[in-house]
Amino acid sequence: MDTFPPALPHGDLEEIFPDVFVVTGSMQTVLMGAHWHFSRNMTVVRSGEELTLINTVRLDDAGLARLESLGKVTHVVRIGSLHGRDDAFYKQRYGATFWALPGMPMPEGLQPDKLISADEGAERPFPDARFFVFQSTKLPESLVLVERAGGVLVACDALQNWLAPDAFFSDESRTMMAEMGFFQEANFGPVFLQVSEPKREDYTRLLALDFRHALCGHGSPLRDKAREAYTARCEQVFGR
Repeated sequence: MDTFPPALPHGDLEEIFPDVFVVTGSMQTVLMGAHWHFSRNMTVVRSGEELTLINTVRLDDAGLARLESLGKVTHVVRIGSLHGRDDAFYKQRYGATFWALPGMPMPEGLQPDKLISADEGAERPFPDARFFVFQSTKLPESLVLVERAGGVLVACDALQNWLAPDAFFSDESRTMMAEMGFFQEANFGPVFLQVSEPKREDYTRLLALDFRHALCGHGSPLRDKAREAYTARCEQVFGR
């Protein structure tokens, strides 16, 4: 019997860059005493016949069939401490290798098969993946640089690009999150900043990477100008 959290409403898998796909789904939770209904994204990277899922979003039967048509789900990568609702579902269904950072909070019974590391020569889920790991945050957080198309940076909450609320928002969340400053291009997640308290040094290291695009756990793809846009945002948040 399926004991995992059910699939929530979601859109279609879209190929954003060659062999890099994104699907937007929904999340419903209680956080800081409020009910939140908002959108979230899963990124799928194909390398040969293998698929790597980053920021998992459980898909319905039709969505799973589409996913399976792309290749074999081989790796599940959890890069953010505040995500992970659907990791165990994909690990069990496909026998996937589960990657996470040391010290990440985990549901009972789920442990990583591989530990994420930014060290040179460390294992990676696919050949042109490169991990970046925050060093200052209260909760573990990382990103994946996919070294294709000029550099595609896949983030969880450390980077966001919500331009406006979408169809997966409740009216309450739409109003509340607008007041909290979520809807900005090239944003840093407001809850992430509050909970994890990252230091500027981490963002300085991150922005020294060579990338053009960003695919975030929340919001739209940011194409071509991602490094410049997040550099400007860093100066707004931390000062010059």
